[in-house]
Amino acid sequence: MRVGWWFGLKAVFIDDVLETCMFTTNSSSGKLIVYASAGSQSRTRFESVQQAAKETAKRLNLDFEIIRFKRSTLPIYVYYEENLNGEPIPIYCDEGKIAGLEEICNAMRNMMFVLSFHPKHPSLAQMRNELTKLS
Repeated sequence: MRVGWWFGLKAVFIDDVLETCMFTTNSSSGKLIVYASAGSQSRTRFESVQQAAKETAKRLNLDFEIIRFKRSTLPIYVYYEENLNGEPIPIYCDEGKIAGLEEICNAMRNMMFVLSFHPKHPSLAQMRNELTKLS
């Protein structure tokens, strides 16, 4: 039996993970997680999303993690996770399209700004001013 969790509309199984990498900021504010396939067809898309997520994480003092999957058909997703026990929330999906760094950053920050008004995300509420400055 394979252990899995729901990722977007598909189940992703532990043995489908090819690699993970992470940097931490020793922050309790949460982290951004990039989920992407390891296929070469999505390399340009991945680099844009990775750079935008990494830049956003650094500016907001969030941890950052990349999880690459063996499957090559997955869109690239970015999730925000408030803390270790929190449920990751999707904040960006590339939908198979190539987008510019600024467009990706704005989309992520806009979603995080909206989430900052939800009572389950007090860390984002504290970052609200910073989120509006970056937009």
